Amino acid sequence: MSPRTAVAPVALAVGALLISMVSYQCGASLAKHLFPQVGAQGATAYRLGLSALILLAWRRPWRRSNGERDWRALWGYGLSMGAMNLVFYMSLRTIPLGIAVALEFTGPLALALFGSRRPIDFVWIALVVAGLALLLPLRTQAQALDPVGVMYALAAGVGWALYIVLGKKVGASHGGDAVTLGISIGALLAIPFGAIHAGGALLSPTLLPYALGVAVLSSALPYSLEMVALTRLPARTFSTLLSLEPAIAAVAGAALLDQRLGLLQWLAITAIIVAATGTALSVRRPALIEPVVN
Repeated sequence: MSPRTAVAPVALAVGALLISMVSYQCGASLAKHLFPQVGAQGATAYRLGLSALILLAWRRPWRRSNGERDWRALWGYGLSMGAMNLVFYMSLRTIPLGIAVALEFTGPLALALFGSRRPIDFVWIALVVAGLALLLPLRTQAQALDPVGVMYALAAGVGWALYIVLGKKVGASHGGDAVTLGISIGALLAIPFGAIHAGGALLSPTLLPYALGVAVLSSALPYSLEMVALTRLPARTFSTLLSLEPAIAAVAGAALLDQRLGLLQWLAITAIIVAATGTALSVRRPALIEPVVN
């Protein structure tokens, strides 16, 4: 295998993951505009319900043979996705987008720590931790962080870690249908909460364009791209690369939601970007020696 051939899957995975993160945060910013009409629960129902309909119509997974598949992992993957989305949107009601994602990132960060073996891995993780410490205004603005919102964001981090671990298993077992089936299961969890909270407001035709935008940007597109990355990268590498997510969220919050950042927050973003870049570059050599087997 030539070096170029060996590196290509890693480059594809990293590129897909970057696009998915930008799409996800743009969708989260758009979803927050739906909160006054349908609440966080209704926005989650829109996101997963419409995403499931779009992907089911496109993929039609029922046309393929079920065969020997890991259905237990699939249900865990789908339910963790649904719970993660619901509690994350609940956190956005009271804390800024960038802070919520930084707290949620504790899940992938824990996976990265548990899976690290080389000294250079701990350098990148230390940069991420430093960046998160600067990004969270614990000393000067602690009173501004709603404790309930913080707990919701940390709960989303647990869901995110389960999503990564189970997503690798589901991708290997269900292939291209994994995301479609997982989102459909997640929708089964989220829609009842949205219906109870928002009621008939969910059927408002004026909200449908925004709801479709949230569904595509926050779920259908990014989860499909993330599955490309999950099946080509080790879970540790995938988790560390996700360190860009809080930085992207902070920028999206500033640009789209007018959530301003201070100097320390921008320094944090720089540290996180350096860590993610270092991780992306350091994964090349191991990939050449020992390709990822799914």
